[in-house]
Amino acid sequence: MALVEQPYRVAGRRSPAPAKQLDAAWIRVVEQLAQRELRGLPLVTGGRSAGARVACRTASAVGAIGVLCLAFPLVPPARAGKAPSPSRLPELEAVAVPTLVVQGTGDRFGMPPPSENRTVVEVRGDHSLRTDLVALATAVAEWLARLVPLQ
Repeated sequence: MALVEQPYRVAGRRSPAPAKQLDAAWIRVVEQLAQRELRGLPLVTGGRSAGARVACRTASAVGAIGVLCLAFPLVPPARAGKAPSPSRLPELEAVAVPTLVVQGTGDRFGMPPPSENRTVVEVRGDHSLRTDLVALATAVAEWLARLVPLQ
């Protein structure tokens, strides 16, 4: 397992870079890990919020066998005086490998629907997913065990 901090977070910024930059940086990091520390292992990518979006958009490019989305930001909350932002469901729909979305029941970014290839688990809490860490860990562990059974 490897934890990767998004470049904008490392730089101390709260707002992410444009999607193309985030995706390119992510692909480079995952390729490096796959050649070294994770060589020969099945690759499950994932992230929380914006990182989940990056994992979805790049799953095919990095050869992921699964995608884990924690607090996927389906629809950004409306801002006063601005038109509503479009749904980001197409990013989830484009993922061709098994996907787990763990979403807080009170997440202001909405609840994505399950699909044939996508499991959605609702846990108590909001977008931070800090309210019920046991339920979060259980959902992820059970999904991973089905996706990559231990030998």
